[in-house]
Amino acid sequence: MERYARRYSDDAGIKLADKPGPLYQLLVLATLLSARISADIAVAAARELFAAGYRSPKAMADASWQDRVDALGRGHYRRYDERTATMLGDGAGLLIERWHGDLRRLRDEAERAEAGRDGAGGGEAGGGSAAVASLLTEFPGIGPAGADIFLREVQDVWPSVAPHVDAVMIKGARKVGLDGDRESLARLLAGRGEPGRLAAALVRVSLSDRAAGEVTAAVGR
Repeated sequence: MERYARRYSDDAGIKLADKPGPLYQLLVLATLLSARISADIAVAAARELFAAGYRSPKAMADASWQDRVDALGRGHYRRYDERTATMLGDGAGLLIERWHGDLRRLRDEAERAEAGRDGAGGGEAGGGSAAVASLLTEFPGIGPAGADIFLREVQDVWPSVAPHVDAVMIKGARKVGLDGDRESLARLLAGRGEPGRLAAALVRVSLSDRAAGEVTAAVGR
């Protein structure tokens, strides 16, 4: 936590909060991070999009396709710029049409659906993140991995989806000698005031042997 708890949303300049603007910006970032491209380039592309003023679904939808391509190119997101520009425009349109531009409405819809399943004898306690993930994957460019990226970071401001644990976090936990089963990791996150930052640290050590080695050396493991 001391060394690696910086979220990708922090790197992208997103002031994460339970408000429509920051939540949409996180969705954009999750879309960019979902491609097979380095996280640094995805973050740089997100910063360029936001600097160009595309911080809301309306602004993204109103921008021309070429303007979105150009912003992605300035962030060196060139292998996927044309396809991603289309997906961002379509995703912004979907968010406006179905949830009035507010991802909190998506969350609320997911929670109502989950409550209905629980009331019918289905569902599981703490299954809020699964219901949200299902709706997130309706956005172009957001698959299960992209939904995990969004949920890992948003859980600090959406307590109903916390603790969110995924395979990348489990891998990171095992690399630094923490309990690597889902239940133990969920309890560990639940005990933190900022589970999203612990999730970020686990992701960073999962992706970097150097970071994992630094952490294990520092604690004498």
